[in-house]
Amino acid sequence: MSQENLQKSNYESPLSSRYASPQMKYLFSPDMKFRTWRKLWIALAESEQELGLNITDEQIAQLKEKAENINYDVAAEREKKVRHDVMSHVYAYGVQCPKAKGIIHLGATSCYVGDNTDIIIMTKALQLVQGRLVSVIRKLAAFAEEYKAMPTLAFTHFQPAQPTTVGKRATLWLMDLLLDLDEVEHRLSTIKLLGSKGTTGTQASFLELFEGDHEKCRLLDSKIAQKMGFSGCYPVSGQTYSRKIDTLFLNALASIAQSAHKFSNDIRLLAHLKEIEEPFEKNQIGSSAMAYKRNPMRSERIGSLARYVMADVINGSFTAATQWFERTLDDSANKRLSVPEAFLAVDAILILYDNIADGLVVYPKVIEQRLNKELPFMATENIMMDAVKRGGDRQELHERIREHSMAAAAAIKIEGKENDLLQRIAADPAFGVTLEELQAILEPQNYTGRAKEQTEEFLSEDVAEALARYKDNNTEQAEIIV
Repeated sequence: MSQENLQKSNYESPLSSRYASPQMKYLFSPDMKFRTWRKLWIALAESEQELGLNITDEQIAQLKEKAENINYDVAAEREKKVRHDVMSHVYAYGVQCPKAKGIIHLGATSCYVGDNTDIIIMTKALQLVQGRLVSVIRKLAAFAEEYKAMPTLAFTHFQPAQPTTVGKRATLWLMDLLLDLDEVEHRLSTIKLLGSKGTTGTQASFLELFEGDHEKCRLLDSKIAQKMGFSGCYPVSGQTYSRKIDTLFLNALASIAQSAHKFSNDIRLLAHLKEIEEPFEKNQIGSSAMAYKRNPMRSERIGSLARYVMADVINGSFTAATQWFERTLDDSANKRLSVPEAFLAVDAILILYDNIADGLVVYPKVIEQRLNKELPFMATENIMMDAVKRGGDRQELHERIREHSMAAAAAIKIEGKENDLLQRIAADPAFGVTLEELQAILEPQNYTGRAKEQTEEFLSEDVAEALARYKDNNTEQAEIIV
């Protein structure tokens, strides 16, 4: 079987083959993992040397020289024999660095490279998510600014309600994303490494290496953290870092998924109303059977992937809850699936979200037409108050408006007629007003409240403050496959 046919005969996650970006896929690749292992072994050796162990500059120099040139073939062959990935790579590194092979991984357990690498990769992955999130916020903010004053029919229970503006509606999506950004920033600002804790978290092997010097054991952790770019290490652990850390990362990702799903639902509903659509490529096919259709495929994919991420959180919760004492291994297989797939899925979600936010298509005439059909109902409170000012009885007028509104609604729903509520009110002498006078008060901007002002204030204050922290954000945009 040819290599091409062999690839086609094997399952591959669509998150890798179809949805996620090359940047995110590399972060969870074997190459990224094993290169990070070598960086951690160098950091360990350097720190142990600085704390007085007999490790030479020549040994460390040899480790650094071969850090990027991984002899994967040697590691793979060794793993067939010893069935242990970490020790296979320790052996392979030692083959390349014969002078240093005796001090590679000195005093450490497999979790020294495994767990610290997991945290490093999750941190880098969340930083990539952070950049994508900021890009979406920036584009939605531009959209909200452009349409901050355009009146549109608002909905509660997906029933016509008091008007808002197109831009104000976009601020609801933005508010969710700002909350997500806060959560991502908090997670990144508080994350720490496992450090070098040993087989049960007691640092017993290192205490032996440092001849009972507890302070050197403490300094070893802080030195490793500093060399790897972290503020510190968790003060206590078993052999592994607490698996709650994975849950906290997954929660942050699921929060983004929730926000994106809500946005995608709104866009799908707006597309049905023909008011706003996601971008549609010139030669894109919406349906294999119905050539006229423009299905909201990007939004639908966001919702589909978002549900996966939200459901994936339970993996982290159960894994953290079912750990035994200082270490058990029933976390490993689950972590290898749940954590990378959640990051790849959110990466794909934000790529789609960014694409949609950057190319939203607005149809002002349709928006205006739908609003105008419902606006007479919205204006009845104002009409009634004006009639009261002219001497009318509020209770009587309220009942007359209720009757006219019910009759107009029935004519629309049952007979398919246009909204004639204004004509009915103008013909009722109790209101003492002409049709022309009624039509004059139906200016949509009069019924949007502070929507425009709220949008301006939110964009100039909250959103601007958030984006100011990321003025140099230049996250590379990935191409989507529709």
